[in-house]
Amino acid sequence: MSHDQHTPEKDFTKNWVNSSRFLFYLQVFCIMAFVLGGCYRLYKQRYKGKPEVEVQGSSKYTPEYK
Repeated sequence: MSHDQHTPEKDFTKNWVNSSRFLFYLQVFCIMAFVLGGCYRLYKQRYKGKPEVEVQGSSKYTPEYK
């Protein structure tokens, strides 16, 4: 008796061990890409320091009037 419905072992839909391994690594890659992309975005928009702002003398804590 020969089997006519022989599926190759490399078929993605039939071999759950290989497909689950592939989907796991794909998920890990996507999560790592998302995290690294977010870190890069935060790095590019980081706080550059206190800007130089000129405050009027009458608006200071101890006002200076002319």
